[in-house]
Amino acid sequence: MKAADEIFGVPPTETARKLRELFYHAHYIEDHMEILYALGLPDFICGPTASPAERNLIGVVKKVGADAVKQVLKWRFAAVRIFEILGGKPSHPVAAIPGGWSKRLTEEERQEILKYADECVELGKFTLKALKDFVLSNPEYVELMKGDVYKVVTNYLGTVDENGKVAYYDGTQKVVDTKGNVLYTFRGREYLDYIAERTLEWSYIKAPYLKKLGWKGFVDGEGTSLYSVGPLARFNVGDGFDTPLAQEAYEEMVEFFGGKPVHNTLAYHWARAIELMHCAEKVKELASDESITDPNVRQEIEGVKSHEGVGIVEAARGTLIHHYVVDDQGIVQDANLIVATTHNKAPVNIAIRRAAKHFIKDGKVDEGILNFVEIAYRPYDLCLACASHNLFGKMPVEIEIYSHEGELVKTLRNFEKK
Repeated sequence: MKAADEIFGVPPTETARKLRELFYHAHYIEDHMEILYALGLPDFICGPTASPAERNLIGVVKKVGADAVKQVLKWRFAAVRIFEILGGKPSHPVAAIPGGWSKRLTEEERQEILKYADECVELGKFTLKALKDFVLSNPEYVELMKGDVYKVVTNYLGTVDENGKVAYYDGTQKVVDTKGNVLYTFRGREYLDYIAERTLEWSYIKAPYLKKLGWKGFVDGEGTSLYSVGPLARFNVGDGFDTPLAQEAYEEMVEFFGGKPVHNTLAYHWARAIELMHCAEKVKELASDESITDPNVRQEIEGVKSHEGVGIVEAARGTLIHHYVVDDQGIVQDANLIVATTHNKAPVNIAIRRAAKHFIKDGKVDEGILNFVEIAYRPYDLCLACASHNLFGKMPVEIEIYSHEGELVKTLRNFEKK
């Protein structure tokens, strides 16, 4: 929608921007909760070598108790209900429109959201405590989290606000290197100056890298041109959080790892829990603002003002870039999407390869060993359906196709139809 705002020349009203951010923070809460409790924590609460029949949400229920899980689900409902109030339905709402939001928030609805905001904060507190109780208190898990098996050393991309704090909906994109030094900052269509994309003969997913550093292959470590996005990347890029409980948790994580940046991929789970807490606090903060019920929630559209628009936000799983070119009627002619899983393609491949080489000996595997390999990619919250797409047109992008052996097969300019 941010790209559409640019195309039609209608930035959202102040109230609409607040509604979008409130909506987005609620989405983060329900998304992060689902990833943590259904995909991340079962590896630790149930045990990494437990059978798939036990290592799941039902297994978590058995370990922590049905009453606790019921409470967690109740708290998650609070976030989904906020989602529904703002968007009109609890799943895939489409309330955002160019220039604003489709409906105003009533005072009665604001009061209801405030009530649910308190429950979201409780979910954040409970999740951080669960992480401490079931993961950080276990020496074996701490060794895995701090060790080199699940470590991928890359650059990092995320979004920060005017004070350098972690931001999700709006801000400046910031890239830091493997040592935490700032490499670049950019906004909007400037991404083309800093991000290049490789198309590989053996994959439907492109492999982005930092354009100014040049393609160096699927290799991590100092000097790499690869970068990562998502909760851990935002943790590494941002100078903390702008709410008290999330900032406290952030400082604890920095102390645990002895500084930043943190390259241990299992730390994605911890960073995700901190973001859940942060977004719960932001929901409370935004809903406490009485001006959010102002009826001025959208601008009138008078037609296409720019034939090109770029929108960048921090999706829950990482930086999301949408780039569209339209005709005079606003019909899309060209499009380029770089979603979080695409950004993370190379780091994920490195993580899987490293874990597989460590745990698989003499070609012998069992269910437990395979899960130790799966643990390498699960923190990234992959969406292969999002990342697998072919886009053609005249977008000003040059891509190169390489074989599995690393040989250049063909260079495509402006997305030739191949």
